[in-house]
Amino acid sequence: MKVKARIMDSKKIATTIKRLAMEIVERNRELKEIAIIGIRTRGVIIGKRILEIIEKNEGVKIDFGILDITLYRDDLSKIGPNPIVKGTEINFDVTDKNIILIDDVLFSGRTVRAALDSIMDFGRPKAIQLLVLIDRGHRELPIQADYIGKVLPTSKREIVEVKVKEIDGIDEVLIVEEEGI
Repeated sequence: MKVKARIMDSKKIATTIKRLAMEIVERNRELKEIAIIGIRTRGVIIGKRILEIIEKNEGVKIDFGILDITLYRDDLSKIGPNPIVKGTEINFDVTDKNIILIDDVLFSGRTVRAALDSIMDFGRPKAIQLLVLIDRGHRELPIQADYIGKVLPTSKREIVEVKVKEIDGIDEVLIVEEEGI
């Protein structure tokens, strides 16, 4: 893979996450009614960062969950015979909560569809709002984010890589492409 463009560095990511956290606060006056659920893997990291900002600035405790959508994917047969399931950790009642669902990149919408199906197995939330760090377009399903860090038009052959220091040792967003394309 070759790097075509470095879109965000650690400073831009931090600033964007702070802005997104404040947008959540602005749109959700009753913060005690919200819960944040991050989609594995990088959505969890982004979600934890947003949670910390809101709790610190607003002095409120917010429920946090981790969602593994592996078994809800509509392309499970393409992944291989033994998909790795890391597990979902939602230790609160989602019923009547305003769920803030968080992912790193919104592309086709299929991951979000799988996440919605999974959340509904836990109860009936009052509402589900979607937050993504990057919206790269190319939707295959009628899904849109409520909170967007950056809209990043891409071609279908390009790949958006979100790297976070907790996993990758660095915070950055890249556009990469296979060599020779």
